[in-house]
Amino acid sequence: MKKHNSTEVIDKSSHQNDSVSSVASFPIVGIGASAGGLAAFEAFFSGMPEKKDPGMAFVLVQHLAPDHKSILAELIRRYTHMKVFEVKDGMVVEPNCAYIIPPGYDMAFLNGALQLFEPSAPPGPRLSIDFFFRSLAQDQSERAIGIVLSGTGSDGTLGVRAIKGEGGMVMVQTPESTEYDAMPRSVIATGLADYELSPAEMAEALMAYSSHVFQKKKSGEIIPVSKFENTLKKIFILVRSHTGHDFSSYKVNTIRRRVERRMAVLQIDLIEDYLKHLKESNEEIEALFNDLLIGVTNFFRDPDAFNNLKEIVIPKLFAGKSTGSLVRVWSSGCSTGEEAYSIAILLQEYMESVKESFTAQVFATDLDSRSIISARSGIYPASIAADITPERLERFFTPDPSDKNEETQTYRINKNIRDMLIFSEQNLIKDPPFSKLDLICCRNLMIYLSSDLQKKLMPLFHYALNQVGFLFLGTSESVGEFTHLFQLIDRRFKLYMRKDSEPSSRRVPAGGFFPSRVQDDAVPQRSGVKKNQKEKISLRELTEQTLLKQLAPASALVNGQGEIFYLHSRTGMYLEPVVGEICGYNIIKMAREGLRYGLTVTLREAVQNRKVASCQNLSVKTNGSYTAVNLTVCPAETDDSISSSEPMYLVVLEKIKHSESGQNEQNMSASMNADSVPEDHSAYNNLDSLVTSLRDELRAKDECLQTAVEELETSNEELKSSNEEMQSVNEELQSANEELETSKEELQSVNEELSIVNNELSSKVADLSQANNDMNNLLAGTGIATVFVNHQMKILRFTPTASVLINLIQGDIGRPVNHILTNLSGYEGLSDDIQIVLNTLISKSV
Repeated sequence: MKKHNSTEVIDKSSHQNDSVSSVASFPIVGIGASAGGLAAFEAFFSGMPEKKDPGMAFVLVQHLAPDHKSILAELIRRYTHMKVFEVKDGMVVEPNCAYIIPPGYDMAFLNGALQLFEPSAPPGPRLSIDFFFRSLAQDQSERAIGIVLSGTGSDGTLGVRAIKGEGGMVMVQTPESTEYDAMPRSVIATGLADYELSPAEMAEALMAYSSHVFQKKKSGEIIPVSKFENTLKKIFILVRSHTGHDFSSYKVNTIRRRVERRMAVLQIDLIEDYLKHLKESNEEIEALFNDLLIGVTNFFRDPDAFNNLKEIVIPKLFAGKSTGSLVRVWSSGCSTGEEAYSIAILLQEYMESVKESFTAQVFATDLDSRSIISARSGIYPASIAADITPERLERFFTPDPSDKNEETQTYRINKNIRDMLIFSEQNLIKDPPFSKLDLICCRNLMIYLSSDLQKKLMPLFHYALNQVGFLFLGTSESVGEFTHLFQLIDRRFKLYMRKDSEPSSRRVPAGGFFPSRVQDDAVPQRSGVKKNQKEKISLRELTEQTLLKQLAPASALVNGQGEIFYLHSRTGMYLEPVVGEICGYNIIKMAREGLRYGLTVTLREAVQNRKVASCQNLSVKTNGSYTAVNLTVCPAETDDSISSSEPMYLVVLEKIKHSESGQNEQNMSASMNADSVPEDHSAYNNLDSLVTSLRDELRAKDECLQTAVEELETSNEELKSSNEEMQSVNEELQSANEELETSKEELQSVNEELSIVNNELSSKVADLSQANNDMNNLLAGTGIATVFVNHQMKILRFTPTASVLINLIQGDIGRPVNHILTNLSGYEGLSDDIQIVLNTLISKSV
């Protein structure tokens, strides 16, 4: 599409301004029409109040012949007191004015001004209404109002979806009041129309809506946030009880705009009154639910992003896979399926380019059952040609053969693409995800969700992807703090690759407080953490560092679950790596014999009480001998400079010196001697042996119990993982079953249609046969000699009486009439007379 040369048609009137405000402070009403639109325009403007300014600007987009001068502006002036202009390039829009698109141009809205474009499409049906509505929605958001009047085709349908997605309002003419109802019916079929009215009724409803929404905002009558959120919780309960879906995790501002728009449509001023109306009307709950689920989508939305996906990610999905291998993709929040089909087309194009056969499977899910039904059909209006290249449109879509009209043409996705997809209704928040995926596409969904819910989705996506899997987000979305789960591939187009996560580093972003150097081999240094550069330090810092190295005991910084974040000094005497696959470093699992039980109890006590807890004189087995250790666990105070969302604890392991240990033993022995009776030395010896034996037995029981607990935890984790796998498989089977049921219903419907057509054709054949017999009987009964010939003067049929005058038999049918001899004596001009009659179509008597 080529920008119009503004120097040729620049408007020099006072209406044109050099400076343009970024967003108009009044609503902009876009009105689209095609065939039959003139009568609808007249009825609409005739219904506008004569003595009151509407406070809005009206932009009329009609399909006009590019080679004829338009007189639409002159006609509209007869029915309105507002100023009416035929648009000039760059014309600034002002309230209480009407603007008419000139012939031969497409028009867009940008920063409060109308821009004209020379169409790049070849002559024929263009999508000028969609083009304008989309630009209006992007520029004006909730101030955009779209009205679709009489016309053929589906132009305006995609534009209406864009307006509703930005929080605008949509009106459509009732089909009964139109001269041509294709455009209104196409919009009504989307379920996005707020009003279905005749043109004469639209003006009043439009004025009431504008007054309720925009005048209230201008006067500052805004519902207090606390009051609104309190009532909103009750609205969530009503919606959940009616639909089964919970919207409490969506962003409050998004929900607020949707609710306020529904209140404006119903002309309800107070949020309490709207809540009361919801309680009384299930239809309004359904309408609000549908408004909350509005999805703005189209084929290859953001073409640069999809090109990047095609060049960078798609080849990697197939890399290393053998011919016939399975590639699995999940398109979450697929709406009416355009995005999912776009990905399937990219997969098909790649398989054709490498000339190898793979099995591609695309799971497309959405919360809206209406959108899933529409996506399953795979039928889209002709306006999709604006988003798809002609080559792809020809290769992957088939025009509906039942409609030869270019303006009302629809396209059906080809079967080879349709067979790749499995559509299913799914609640991303509570339903189990798919698994073993190569790519997840979740674009422009998380922008509507709260930050807490977004944080829950990232680990879910990480779980669902294969080890080398990719995540494709919208341009306004990111993985947030989960950079340890996903590696950024393209910052602009938000492409990520799955990373293998480690529990010990899961909560610490790169550059956090994980050490740059660890003095124990139990925890290896994290990759990507650079060594501290040498810096000048003060004498105080030098003294403190020296004391830490020489005097501070071995210690570990952990969280409440025992996951290690930092180790200080030589902890190898007390901790050792676990056997098997390493998936994180937990201090309890790494504790040596004699330390584990005391460490578990002490850490739990410190976590529960948030106080210092200790356990004295533990006997820890080290290199075949036992070492006496004092254990202390104390809460660690953190500040804003440390990125931690949970409490941290410092585990201190202090080795008891030999002199101290020996002194304790001497004191204990002296105490026992002072209180003992000399004669009972043997009894005390037996008691010591018994205590030692019981200690050994208790230690063995503790170790056995700890082993059983670990095995139980492992079994629980395995069962949980198996359960998640089974849930994912069950979800896939349910989706496949829904697809089979849908296919069965479609086949039954096609079979019924074929049966009806066959019956109709059989009836037609019977009628024609009966009519043919009646005509033959009639001709034979008249007794008139008649011969039927075509333009080549070949005999088609004749009556029995004709065979008496002309020597005719059944074998003469198809022969030229001049080859046949007649019994008419004295008449030789039969062939010439027949030719004259055929040429002049005038009967001749002889």
